[in-house]
Amino acid sequence: MLAGLLCGKGTCVTRMRVLGVDPGTRVMGYGIIDSECDEPALVACGILAMPASVPIAKRLDYLYRELIKIIRLYKPNAVAVEQPFVAKNVQSALAIGRAQATALLAASSRKLPAFEYTPAQIKQRVANYGASSKEQIQEMVRLQLRLCQAPEPHDAADALACAICHIYETRLNDRLSQQ
Repeated sequence: MLAGLLCGKGTCVTRMRVLGVDPGTRVMGYGIIDSECDEPALVACGILAMPASVPIAKRLDYLYRELIKIIRLYKPNAVAVEQPFVAKNVQSALAIGRAQATALLAASSRKLPAFEYTPAQIKQRVANYGASSKEQIQEMVRLQLRLCQAPEPHDAADALACAICHIYETRLNDRLSQQ
């Protein structure tokens, strides 16, 4: 997963590019972030969208092919995918699980390590509060990436938050393993 290490004044900082994915079968958010010298930077973000009237198999095929294109274009070192949140709507969670599996398959087919994070983990890492609102997450993503305005739509912001979460988790694990 590591693209390299920069050393200076006794500290090493991991350099990486992460593709974050906010899974959905109608709208899937994606975001690519570079991290070097503890400074996350936006590379790209957007959504992949298909109408609900399109059969699920065709939507999943589209999402898979588009994710492969994104991976080939941006060459991430890792993929971070948000896990579905199961609340009252089990059907919705199952659909999101299909999209999540599609993202994991795309990463695996390109031999990339894939990591999964719960919505609460992502919120905790990005906003220091596991029950943050979508608006709070968008604003924290804006601040951490030094953007003039919050990323839109929220699916893209959620994907960027997932990538930021992975960067912070990786940094924490690296520091713990050095001790």
